[in-house]
Amino acid sequence: MSKVVIGRQFCGPPNSGNGGYVCGVLARDIAGPATSVLRAPIPLDVALTLQRQDGAVLLLGAEDQLIGRGDASAGTELPDPPPPPSLEQAQAAGARYVGLTVPFHPICFTCGTDRGEGDGLRVFTGRLDGAPKGVVAGVWTPHADFADTEGLAPVEVVWAALDCPGYFAWVEQEGRHGALLGTMTGEMIRRPQVGEPCIVLAWTLAREGRKETAGVALYSAAGELMARAHQVWIVMGPRPPLAAAAVATA
Repeated sequence: MSKVVIGRQFCGPPNSGNGGYVCGVLARDIAGPATSVLRAPIPLDVALTLQRQDGAVLLLGAEDQLIGRGDASAGTELPDPPPPPSLEQAQAAGARYVGLTVPFHPICFTCGTDRGEGDGLRVFTGRLDGAPKGVVAGVWTPHADFADTEGLAPVEVVWAALDCPGYFAWVEQEGRHGALLGTMTGEMIRRPQVGEPCIVLAWTLAREGRKETAGVALYSAAGELMARAHQVWIVMGPRPPLAAAAVATA
């Protein structure tokens, strides 16, 4: 059992932790693929409890409220990523990020445009030219302020970088709407070095009711697969009907 504080720097919504970051905190000490499930908003700037129980990692709040759970995964949910775009194509896609012109979550640790270098990740993904609708890409270069003792981006920071792109794949697919990350299954193959430009690619998979699934992948500039994830997003509020199905490869 240990204590952990999710600082305000790592927010998603203004008063809750960034979903991908917290999923990464739950998964960072699990070998191989892991599935993290978020059960409640993540309080900021308060001591929370990380507890191991029957092989799982639990994040507990006041009065032992279950906030999140991480488990080892067989990885069967993990999608096969499409081939990566070039670094130049990803940069061009990132310039089409809708958050640059329409405020979405300007203070979000992952995708917030109000966050400076070394404070937020500034992962901006937009429509990938020539790809099917619902495929977005961008470039992320881990900042030195996030380096661990090995000069690498920590697991939870990489999971955070993979968070919002899956959301914006659905924004590109359907238009603007709100959704919260519920479940994320991820596999870390190689953590990027700080200062290493990486390609982020995300694509829609399927929708069933208020659940939308997305795939996300992180590539090196040379096209080496570094990490991949499967996400389940929970749509908030009313929305137009849509046939439950898919999209997805470039």
